[in-house]
Amino acid sequence: MSKKVSITLDDDILDFVDRLASNRSSFINAVLSQEKRRILMKELEEAYKDQANNPELQEEISAWDVAVGDGLNA
Repeated sequence: MSKKVSITLDDDILDFVDRLASNRSSFINAVLSQEKRRILMKELEEAYKDQANNPELQEEISAWDVAVGDGLNA
């Protein structure tokens, strides 16, 4: 779904957009999508670091790793 919004851009930014794109909306959407993905990936990286540095979580994961393999070769 798309929504039409009104935004204000500095003259030099609008000139930049117009030099690089024939469709302003598509260009701005693409730039913002890339930025959104970059931020989400940074947040995911931080979450993985937090998990890796959480000894209680690592202990629980180890317990489950042992339980998952129980009886598979029996």
